[in-house]
Amino acid sequence: MLARVLFMSTPEFGIPTLRLLAEDRRFEIAAVVTQPDKPAGRGRKLTPPPVKVAAHELAIPVLQPASLRAQESQETIRSLAPDVCAVAAYGQWIPSELFDLPPKRSLNLHPSLLPLHRGAAPVLGALLAGDREAGLSVLFVEDEMDVGDLLAQVRVPIGEDETTGSLMARLATLGAPLFVDTLAAWVAGEIEPWPQDHARATWIDRLQKSAGLIDWSLPAWEIVRCCRAFSPWPGTFTFFQGKRLLMHRASVLAVPLESCADDEPGRVVHAGSEVGVVTGDGLLGLERVQLEGRRPLEIEDFIRGQRAFVGAKLG
Repeated sequence: MLARVLFMSTPEFGIPTLRLLAEDRRFEIAAVVTQPDKPAGRGRKLTPPPVKVAAHELAIPVLQPASLRAQESQETIRSLAPDVCAVAAYGQWIPSELFDLPPKRSLNLHPSLLPLHRGAAPVLGALLAGDREAGLSVLFVEDEMDVGDLLAQVRVPIGEDETTGSLMARLATLGAPLFVDTLAAWVAGEIEPWPQDHARATWIDRLQKSAGLIDWSLPAWEIVRCCRAFSPWPGTFTFFQGKRLLMHRASVLAVPLESCADDEPGRVVHAGSEVGVVTGDGLLGLERVQLEGRRPLEIEDFIRGQRAFVGAKLG
């Protein structure tokens, strides 16, 4: 017997799971629920969420309620009579009237090793914390965010140069078979959930764009973590000659600081054959940057076009 599943997701993270569910003969997708189209890009053109595009390619019905609290939205979803609800980064609060609706409840795929990094930006949180591994957790949806009992969990090593963008893409691919198989096992009564250790919980909330502004008094290693964690959004940036300068790639330079001991944080200096910025502790090596209104450049090419860069004070 097929299990009717309601799939709730919005960004690209949910697409591998949606495609796998569509292929799996254990499931029938009743509908996809995603967020409304939103203006995007310079022209502010109304743009559909990535999951909506994928659902249309798969000929799956799509619902885009402005609010899940609206009676009309709840009645529409109730009429679909799902056996279970699968959530993968939907991006809006799901009221109990909906997550308690299916007989087999609602399950969520969360890209962290819960109870670590609960909240809206778990992968970013793992990179900021300097974690050596990330992970995926399947849990019940509850009234409080990310506190539900666990049904499955897997650990994933974090690469030295991985960013939030690259790690999220990898977790989306790895998470799809984990989530689909866990859904099937749960519906079949083959899984015994276990509680989270709430005493170990950490939290990472949604960031403002201003969070990407570099504080040059921080140590170089912490700024490098920010560069990785804030890619692709909000980006890690400073200012050069009044223009925003994005740091796409940076590293800690293993050079002595005696030659620039008197320089203040934010000063661009030569460090042997490399270019670095003085920080609160160590030199930050610049590798790839992008000046506002220009394309990204390797630092050697950028300096050739910006003769005043070395010696400048950033920020």
